[in-house]
Amino acid sequence: MEHILVVEDEKEIAQAIQIYLEEEGYQVTICLESENAMEIIQKQNIKLALLDVMMPNIDGITLARKIRKVSSIPIIFVSAKTESLDKITGLNAGADDYIEKPFEPLELIARVKANLRRYCRLENNFSQDGIKIDGLEINDKTKEVKVEGELVKLTPMEYKVLYFLASNKGQVFSIKQIYENVWEEPFDGYEKKVVVHICHIRDKIEINPKEPKYLKAVWGLGYKIEKGN
Repeated sequence: MEHILVVEDEKEIAQAIQIYLEEEGYQVTICLESENAMEIIQKQNIKLALLDVMMPNIDGITLARKIRKVSSIPIIFVSAKTESLDKITGLNAGADDYIEKPFEPLELIARVKANLRRYCRLENNFSQDGIKIDGLEINDKTKEVKVEGELVKLTPMEYKVLYFLASNKGQVFSIKQIYENVWEEPFDGYEKKVVVHICHIRDKIEINPKEPKYLKAVWGLGYKIEKGN
Protein backbone atom coordinates (compact mmCIF):
# COMPACT_ATOMS: atom_id res chain seq x y z
CA MET A 1 0.00 0.00 0.00
CA GLU A 2 1.69 3.20 -1.18
CA HIS A 3 1.74 6.04 1.32
CA ILE A 4 0.79 9.48 -0.06
CA LEU A 5 1.30 12.84 1.64
CA VAL A 6 -1.29 15.57 0.97
CA VAL A 7 -0.07 19.07 1.88
CA GLU A 8 -3.13 21.31 1.69
CA ASP A 9 -4.23 24.06 4.09
CA GLU A 10 -7.92 23.89 3.13
CA LYS A 11 -9.21 21.05 5.29
CA GLU A 12 -12.25 20.24 3.12
CA ILE A 13 -10.13 19.85 -0.02
CA ALA A 14 -7.53 17.78 1.81
CA GLN A 15 -10.20 15.46 3.18
CA ALA A 16 -11.83 15.11 -0.23
CA ILE A 17 -8.48 14.11 -1.76
CA GLN A 18 -7.95 11.67 1.10
CA ILE A 19 -11.31 10.01 0.41
CA TYR A 20 -10.57 9.67 -3.33
CA LEU A 21 -7.15 8.14 -2.68
CA GLU A 22 -8.21 5.82 0.12
CA GLU A 23 -10.99 4.46 -2.08
CA GLU A 24 -8.20 3.39 -4.46
CA GLY A 25 -6.38 1.60 -1.66
CA TYR A 26 -3.71 4.20 -0.83
CA GLN A 27 -2.60 5.18 2.65
CA VAL A 28 -2.96 8.94 3.07
CA THR A 29 -1.47 11.42 5.53
CA ILE A 30 -2.84 14.98 5.53
CA CYS A 31 -0.58 17.88 6.42
CA LEU A 32 -2.49 21.14 6.90
CA GLU A 33 0.65 23.09 7.87
CA SER A 34 3.45 22.93 5.33
CA GLU A 35 6.19 23.44 7.91
CA ASN A 36 5.44 19.94 9.24
CA ALA A 37 5.75 18.22 5.85
CA MET A 38 9.51 17.63 5.86
CA GLU A 39 9.41 15.83 9.20
CA ILE A 40 6.71 13.50 7.86
CA ILE A 41 8.71 12.75 4.70
CA GLN A 42 11.87 12.04 6.65
CA LYS A 43 10.18 9.80 9.23
CA GLN A 44 7.61 7.94 7.13
CA ASN A 45 7.84 5.91 3.94
CA ILE A 46 6.12 8.46 1.71
CA LYS A 47 5.95 7.41 -1.96
CA LEU A 48 4.32 10.55 -3.46
CA ALA A 49 3.51 14.09 -2.35
CA LEU A 50 0.55 16.20 -3.46
CA LEU A 51 1.29 19.85 -2.74
CA ASP A 52 -0.80 22.99 -2.84
CA VAL A 53 1.19 25.96 -4.13
CA MET A 54 -0.41 28.74 -2.09
CA MET A 55 0.34 27.60 1.45
CA PRO A 56 0.96 29.94 4.43
CA ASN A 57 4.39 30.04 6.06
CA ILE A 58 6.17 27.74 3.57
CA ASP A 59 4.68 27.88 0.08
CA GLY A 60 4.48 24.78 -2.10
CA ILE A 61 7.31 25.85 -4.41
CA THR A 62 9.72 26.29 -1.51
CA LEU A 63 8.57 23.02 0.01
CA ALA A 64 9.13 21.15 -3.28
CA ARG A 65 12.71 22.44 -3.41
CA LYS A 66 13.27 21.26 0.18
CA ILE A 67 11.88 17.81 -0.64
CA ARG A 68 14.12 17.50 -3.69
CA LYS A 69 17.20 17.95 -1.49
CA VAL A 70 16.41 14.75 0.40
CA SER A 71 14.06 12.68 -1.76
CA SER A 72 13.27 11.75 -5.38
CA ILE A 73 9.62 10.80 -4.74
CA PRO A 74 7.09 12.09 -7.30
CA ILE A 75 5.73 15.54 -6.51
CA ILE A 76 2.41 16.69 -7.97
CA PHE A 77 1.18 20.25 -7.52
CA VAL A 78 -2.58 20.69 -7.11
CA SER A 79 -3.15 24.40 -7.47
CA ALA A 80 -5.61 27.12 -8.42
CA LYS A 81 -2.73 28.96 -10.10
CA THR A 82 -3.21 27.98 -13.73
CA GLU A 83 -1.00 30.29 -15.77
CA SER A 84 1.72 28.72 -17.90
CA LEU A 85 4.39 30.54 -15.86
CA ASP A 86 3.01 29.01 -12.67
CA LYS A 87 3.31 25.51 -14.16
CA ILE A 88 6.86 26.17 -15.37
CA THR A 89 7.81 27.48 -11.92
CA GLY A 90 6.40 24.32 -10.38
CA LEU A 91 8.32 22.06 -12.75
CA ASN A 92 11.48 24.08 -12.17
CA ALA A 93 11.06 23.50 -8.44
CA GLY A 94 11.27 19.76 -9.03
CA ALA A 95 7.64 18.75 -9.53
CA ASP A 96 6.77 15.85 -11.82
CA ASP A 97 3.22 16.98 -12.62
CA TYR A 98 0.76 19.85 -12.17
CA ILE A 99 -3.02 19.59 -11.73
CA GLU A 100 -5.30 22.61 -11.85
CA LYS A 101 -8.03 23.30 -9.31
CA PRO A 102 -10.89 22.58 -9.53
CA PHE A 103 -9.89 19.08 -10.61
CA GLU A 104 -11.77 15.99 -11.65
CA PRO A 105 -11.30 13.16 -9.13
CA LEU A 106 -10.69 10.67 -11.94
CA GLU A 107 -7.92 12.86 -13.38
CA LEU A 108 -6.29 13.18 -9.96
CA ILE A 109 -6.34 9.42 -9.45
CA ALA A 110 -5.00 8.80 -12.97
CA ARG A 111 -2.09 11.22 -12.45
CA VAL A 112 -1.25 9.71 -9.07
CA LYS A 113 -1.28 6.18 -10.47
CA ALA A 114 0.85 7.15 -13.49
CA ASN A 115 3.50 8.89 -11.37
CA LEU A 116 3.62 6.07 -8.82
CA ARG A 117 3.89 3.50 -11.60
CA ARG A 118 6.86 5.30 -13.13
CA TYR A 119 8.53 5.77 -9.75
CA CYS A 120 8.09 2.12 -8.76
CA ARG A 121 9.52 0.99 -12.08
CA LEU A 122 12.64 3.02 -11.40
CA GLU A 123 12.91 1.46 -7.92
CA ASN A 124 12.48 -2.09 -9.18
CA ASN A 125 15.67 -2.18 -11.30
CA PHE A 126 14.20 -3.67 -14.45
CA SER A 127 17.42 -3.59 -16.43
CA GLN A 128 20.89 -4.75 -15.49
CA ASP A 129 22.53 -2.98 -18.40
CA GLY A 130 24.62 0.16 -18.13
CA ILE A 131 25.11 2.86 -20.74
CA LYS A 132 28.36 4.72 -21.24
CA ILE A 133 28.74 7.58 -23.69
CA ASP A 134 32.14 9.22 -23.36
CA GLY A 135 32.15 10.59 -19.79
CA LEU A 136 28.43 10.00 -19.24
CA GLU A 137 27.57 6.78 -17.37
CA ILE A 138 24.07 5.52 -16.62
CA ASN A 139 23.66 2.48 -14.38
CA ASP A 140 20.06 1.31 -14.68
CA LYS A 141 20.53 -1.25 -11.92
CA THR A 142 21.31 1.38 -9.31
CA LYS A 143 19.62 4.27 -11.17
CA GLU A 144 22.84 6.26 -10.83
CA VAL A 145 24.14 8.78 -13.34
CA LYS A 146 27.74 9.90 -13.36
CA VAL A 147 29.54 12.51 -15.43
CA GLU A 148 33.33 12.17 -15.51
CA GLY A 149 33.07 9.94 -12.44
CA GLU A 150 31.01 12.44 -10.43
CA LEU A 151 27.55 11.34 -9.24
CA VAL A 152 24.68 13.46 -10.62
CA LYS A 153 21.36 13.53 -8.78
CA LEU A 154 18.33 13.42 -11.08
CA THR A 155 14.62 13.30 -10.26
CA PRO A 156 12.77 10.14 -11.39
CA MET A 157 11.35 11.88 -14.46
CA GLU A 158 14.69 13.45 -15.39
CA TYR A 159 16.31 10.03 -15.11
CA LYS A 160 13.65 8.41 -17.28
CA VAL A 161 13.94 11.09 -20.00
CA LEU A 162 17.72 10.73 -20.02
CA TYR A 163 17.62 6.94 -20.00
CA PHE A 164 15.09 6.84 -22.83
CA LEU A 165 17.20 9.10 -25.05
CA ALA A 166 20.48 7.42 -24.10
CA SER A 167 19.01 3.98 -24.81
CA ASN A 168 18.32 5.22 -28.33
CA LYS A 169 21.48 7.28 -28.73
CA GLY A 170 21.84 9.05 -32.03
CA GLN A 171 18.10 8.90 -32.74
CA VAL A 172 16.09 12.12 -32.81
CA PHE A 173 12.78 12.21 -30.91
CA SER A 174 10.14 14.92 -31.07
CA ILE A 175 8.69 16.39 -27.89
CA LYS A 176 5.52 14.39 -28.54
CA GLN A 177 7.48 11.15 -28.89
CA ILE A 178 9.47 11.83 -25.72
CA TYR A 179 6.31 12.60 -23.77
CA GLU A 180 4.40 9.53 -24.93
CA ASN A 181 7.34 7.18 -24.32
CA VAL A 182 8.37 8.60 -20.95
CA TRP A 183 5.08 9.78 -19.44
CA GLU A 184 3.32 6.77 -21.02
CA GLU A 185 0.14 8.65 -21.84
CA PRO A 186 -1.20 10.58 -24.86
CA PHE A 187 0.57 13.89 -25.46
CA ASP A 188 -1.43 16.73 -23.88
CA GLY A 189 0.13 19.42 -26.07
CA TYR A 190 1.95 21.08 -23.17
CA GLU A 191 5.49 21.12 -24.57
CA LYS A 192 6.99 22.96 -21.59
CA LYS A 193 6.64 19.86 -19.44
CA VAL A 194 9.23 18.11 -21.60
CA VAL A 195 11.37 21.18 -22.30
CA VAL A 196 11.76 22.05 -18.61
CA HIS A 197 12.96 18.52 -17.83
CA ILE A 198 15.42 18.67 -20.74
CA CYS A 199 16.80 21.96 -19.38
CA HIS A 200 17.20 20.49 -15.91
CA ILE A 201 19.03 17.45 -17.26
CA ARG A 202 21.41 19.67 -19.23
CA ASP A 203 22.10 21.80 -16.17
CA LYS A 204 23.14 18.65 -14.33
CA ILE A 205 25.09 16.64 -16.92
CA GLU A 206 26.61 19.29 -19.19
CA ILE A 207 29.71 21.32 -18.43
CA ASN A 208 28.20 24.12 -20.50
CA PRO A 209 24.43 23.67 -20.88
CA LYS A 210 24.36 26.30 -23.65
CA GLU A 211 26.76 24.18 -25.71
CA PRO A 212 25.72 20.64 -24.73
CA LYS A 213 28.00 17.71 -25.39
CA TYR A 214 25.45 14.97 -24.78
CA LEU A 215 21.82 16.12 -24.92
CA LYS A 216 21.42 18.06 -28.13
CA ALA A 217 18.52 19.79 -29.85
CA VAL A 218 17.91 19.16 -33.53
CA TRP A 219 16.29 22.33 -34.76
CA GLY A 220 12.65 21.85 -35.71
CA LEU A 221 12.73 18.11 -35.00
CA GLY A 222 13.43 17.38 -31.34
CA TYR A 223 16.22 16.08 -29.13
CA LYS A 224 18.82 13.32 -29.13
CA ILE A 225 21.73 11.98 -27.14
CA GLU A 226 24.93 12.06 -29.16
CA LYS A 227 26.49 8.67 -29.89
CA GLY A 228 29.86 9.74 -28.52
CA ASN A 229 33.29 8.67 -29.71
